[in-house]
Amino acid sequence: MFCFVLFCFAALKTNGFSNINNCSSSVSIFIFLGFPYTWEIQVLLFSVFSGTYILTVTGNLCIICAVRWDHRLQTPMYILLANFSFLEIWFITSTVPNMLANLLSETSTISFYGCFLQFYFFFSMGTTETFFLSAMAFDRYLAICRPLHYPTVMTVQRCIRIGAGCWVCGFLYFLLPIYLISQLPFCCSNKIDHFLCDPGPLIKLSCMPAPATEIICAIYNSVLIFSTLFFITNSYTLVIRAVLRVPSGEGRHKVFSTCGSHLAVVSLFYGSIMVVYVSPTSGNPAGMQKYVTLFYSVLTPLFNPLIYSLRNKEMKAALRKLFKIVRFS
Repeated sequence: MFCFVLFCFAALKTNGFSNINNCSSSVSIFIFLGFPYTWEIQVLLFSVFSGTYILTVTGNLCIICAVRWDHRLQTPMYILLANFSFLEIWFITSTVPNMLANLLSETSTISFYGCFLQFYFFFSMGTTETFFLSAMAFDRYLAICRPLHYPTVMTVQRCIRIGAGCWVCGFLYFLLPIYLISQLPFCCSNKIDHFLCDPGPLIKLSCMPAPATEIICAIYNSVLIFSTLFFITNSYTLVIRAVLRVPSGEGRHKVFSTCGSHLAVVSLFYGSIMVVYVSPTSGNPAGMQKYVTLFYSVLTPLFNPLIYSLRNKEMKAALRKLFKIVRFS
């Protein structure tokens, strides 16, 4: 730990020294290269992504409203799910509206401060998502493996505190890497080979090599991803072992249906972010990084409401009730 603190201090010192003779103050905007296709394909992409955005926001809003209006769903499991759906709305909103605007503009630009603001919110909400997935896995572990203790351990008040902790920790975790990248000298080029502000392309734009900052980013990513993934995997391993001992086939089916939806979300999210962020950023080709980021930042939030609503009988019943209320109101 002491060595890591010294390493961070060295990175700060290096970045501060490099700022003496750089022209970072002259870089007021960044230009996204995005998807270099013809105008017709750009319009097609705009239609697809705008439709995906509307469906994602609508689907996650339906889950939030169903949990809010159906008293049977006001339990820790569904409270965490409603928080997760709210998070997904803002996660996709941090990138897609700007991407849609850039698809129809001649020059896809973003201001220097706007870029790092997007960077901060995108990564903070992605980090918060890993914490919520861990909290949801822990909730399922308690409900299935410790059913007698569950009502006293996972109360609604404690669930709300856990959710608040996920939000706070998620928005604090990446402050140091974002600060280090913002201190790099950007003086050679302001063209980002991406559709959003991501650490890899930003570090490549630096006038000077920044191996310390790059390694710190990789360490932060790896610690976050592997620690939460290990916790989630361990929780569901214990759940599966407990489920296999359940004599009732119907009981096993119900538990596997609920946990299966959680595992599907975990697989989609972690499978894509590990490709991009586990290794140091210089090792990922720009094209692959761009399209994998597109998958987990745009498509995964769309899949989540579908997975939870299609594989959960209680949620489907609540959604049917919600649609009836909306139709007859």
